[in-house]
Amino acid sequence: MSKAFVRERDDLDEDEAPEADAAPAERNYITPAGFARMKAELRQLVEVERPEVVRTVAWAAANGDRSENGDYIYGKKRLREIDRRVRFLIKRLESAEVVHSAGRDTDQVFFGATVTVRSARGGERTVTIVGADEVDPARGRVSWRSPIARALLRARAGDTVTLRSPSGEEALEILDVRYDPID
Repeated sequence: MSKAFVRERDDLDEDEAPEADAAPAERNYITPAGFARMKAELRQLVEVERPEVVRTVAWAAANGDRSENGDYIYGKKRLREIDRRVRFLIKRLESAEVVHSAGRDTDQVFFGATVTVRSARGGERTVTIVGADEVDPARGRVSWRSPIARALLRARAGDTVTLRSPSGEEALEILDVRYDPID
């Protein structure tokens, strides 16, 4: 028998795992609005879309010959996609740490901050630091794990930080830090 299937220590309880094998918990910071959007998407998938697709697949299956039945084949594929997304959303929502930062009164950059910066290359731009599930570059929303957010975190208005990205290093001057409600 392979050692991969043999328990090294027999003194562990069934639901007790050795601490060395435990994966570190990944932080999933999210804004209240982002959390609400994800919950609404989950509710839409479970209560509306999935039941409709199940009805379509049941109807198509009742028609017989499933091998060339486009409604059946596409419906089953769509059900797999919905179920995959539902599992993803459930995991993300369970690990979410909702951060209420609107109205914070500080000039230091933390999660949820809307920061205006000036660079020598690109002029001025404004970014909002949000969770990984809320990223929207077109609206200036960047993940708290992104290179620009990492450069800005804990800095203050008036500071100059160095952005290290694949395109090289760039100096950014922080012009303004505010904590607006994020929709």
